Amino acid sequence: MVHKVVGRTIAALLLGSLIAVLASANESAFAKPRFAAIAVDAKTGKILFSRNADSHCYPASLTKIMTLYVVFQELQAGRLTLKSRFVVSKRAASMQPSKLGLKPGSTIRVEDAIKALVTKSANDIAVTVAEGISKTESAFAQRMTRTARYLGMTRTRFQNASGLPNGRQVTTARDMATLGLRIQRDFPQYYPYFKLSKFTYKGRSYGNHNRLLGRYKGTDGIKTGYTRASGYNLVSSVKRGNHHLIGVVMGAKSGRTRNSYMMSMLTRADKRLPRNRARTIAELAGKPPGLKKAPKLPAKPPLPTPKPMAAPGSSATDAPAPEQITALIQPIASTKPQVLATPVGSKTDEPSTNPADPSSWSIQIGAFSDEDEAKRRLNFTQSMGLAQLSGKKPFTVAFYKNKKLLYRARFGGFNQAEARKTCRALKQNSISCYTLAPNG
Repeated sequence: MVHKVVGRTIAALLLGSLIAVLASANESAFAKPRFAAIAVDAKTGKILFSRNADSHCYPASLTKIMTLYVVFQELQAGRLTLKSRFVVSKRAASMQPSKLGLKPGSTIRVEDAIKALVTKSANDIAVTVAEGISKTESAFAQRMTRTARYLGMTRTRFQNASGLPNGRQVTTARDMATLGLRIQRDFPQYYPYFKLSKFTYKGRSYGNHNRLLGRYKGTDGIKTGYTRASGYNLVSSVKRGNHHLIGVVMGAKSGRTRNSYMMSMLTRADKRLPRNRARTIAELAGKPPGLKKAPKLPAKPPLPTPKPMAAPGSSATDAPAPEQITALIQPIASTKPQVLATPVGSKTDEPSTNPADPSSWSIQIGAFSDEDEAKRRLNFTQSMGLAQLSGKKPFTVAFYKNKKLLYRARFGGFNQAEARKTCRALKQNSISCYTLAPNG
């Protein structure tokens, strides 16, 4: 009997020791994340520097770049507008920090959700977005992984929308560079959100964790990430003159180390770039392993059929906003093109091609299916503080195309040289732009 008790005691001690050793080994692995880095010519996709670029790493909050890519897909398809609202579920509200701390049943506008993900990197909002679009976070994660494959991200798998620790959620520096390229290439109208230095919501201000903004010349985004398992991660986009670089650093020991390595890597890579005036953005960061041919995502996803709005508190929050349903179901009375210009903030609809001065040049930064979205785009662009836009008049121009009412977003009051100079400045800040002659 004594021998049995002693035997059990020894077995228990051995089992306890084994568990302790495994736990220690696991903690050690988490304390030493894999380091990887890559620098890419954004115009050609050429790799200028790489270190462990195809090794699996944990993305942490870099995950939210793909979360936002899917949100931008929904905006482009017309299934969401910036004014649509997501409902916060009990599960979303229970997420670990970083978070906004919204209560279950509350709502948040799509535009505020975008800003919260970019700056605060809010995990509760990431889950709210996922559930709002795909009903469940797991279904959303499956969509994220499918989208990654479409983009040529061959070694990436997503399990959640936030980047909170999950051993099966992995990526590579190369794949993240490809995502950094494609989110700019595919959504130039939304990419400038990544340049926001802060976000104010319900009286509180949240600063962007990306310390390279305003510190390293030419930086226009995009995202940081950190967990104990991943180390300190960063995807950066830098534009200087005709040069455009994408950099990724993963697994750094500290935020300071990560930032210093990124700046040093991009500074060296910039010196290797040829003079290239091309304005295109590459699809892939080099050729990822295992990729034969990347399937192409549709450039313009089709508009959905109108659906009834979800009742307050319902989890079905991916239905179109009320104003969007009206736009979709109302017939267009005339197929003839019409031009109506409205200064931003004006209550009149007086026809004019350039309210600032019909004889002056103007610039256009996009065309939108919703006039409020066009005006928000103008306000956002104006808020960037570019000297070239000082004193210029923002306005919208309504027109029909294929029986669909659209709104052009424009600034007026330029001469030819000013218009061209302004467009160059906007393009350097990832804003699409082209000039229009008087009465254009």
